[in-house]
Amino acid sequence: MAVRQIIEIDEDLCDGCGDCVSACAEGAIQLIDGKAKLISDSYCDGLGACIGDCHVGAIKIIERDADGFDERAVAVHLAEIGGGQKPVPVTRPLKIVNPVMAGGGGGCPGSRAQTLRPAPVNPGGESTLAASQLAHWPIQLHLVPPTAPFFQGADVLLAADCVPFAVADFHQRYLAGHSLAIACPKLDHNQEIYLEKLVAMIDTAEIASIHVMVMEVPCCGGLVRLVDEARKRALRQVPIRCTVIGTDGGVRHEVELVRSAV
Repeated sequence: MAVRQIIEIDEDLCDGCGDCVSACAEGAIQLIDGKAKLISDSYCDGLGACIGDCHVGAIKIIERDADGFDERAVAVHLAEIGGGQKPVPVTRPLKIVNPVMAGGGGGCPGSRAQTLRPAPVNPGGESTLAASQLAHWPIQLHLVPPTAPFFQGADVLLAADCVPFAVADFHQRYLAGHSLAIACPKLDHNQEIYLEKLVAMIDTAEIASIHVMVMEVPCCGGLVRLVDEARKRALRQVPIRCTVIGTDGGVRHEVELVRSAV
């Protein structure tokens, strides 16, 4: 053990909402007897990504004697809870506070939804030019309108923020023909809204499929869990596959999480 930064949860303040559970990409927090609890020091990286999701201020970072953060232990733990055994936060109605997301003309110009025209792709999969295959804007999951025209019946590519930087031919190999949303399961706050948006894409926009792409680092597993939870909450079922990318840009493995019904 050594003195290091780690989270502390005030159980007297905790109201058991569960937002911090989905905010913790390492799965270090669980709801036990209606209260959020840190289940292992070795699962907590001490960065405090969960703090911004606690609306009652029950979580803070302190310094104390604690076991070191163990990425291998986290990977094993995430694999064990990947089947949905993790407690699920209560779903709240989807609230769109940005008028741009509701189709209005106000708000930040950078969030205004717009359809783009990507360069044509040859039958062999190679773009005629090394041009962008991005077909719409915005792309950050907090900003995208989940029922925008570019999601209607679309094949959706949900990528961790780091993926496009690691994969040299990301646009031509993966993005072409897809509607894109990007997110960081470790650093993004208020991830409950991510679940609500993904469910809206599946049930309301009636997307055709989801391809989730993540890096091989443990924290990226949180994005796969978000998709899996959205699948469970949605009324429709769509094909879902996952591609894991190494830090060297290579494909580590690909797996179908939900097969096509066809």
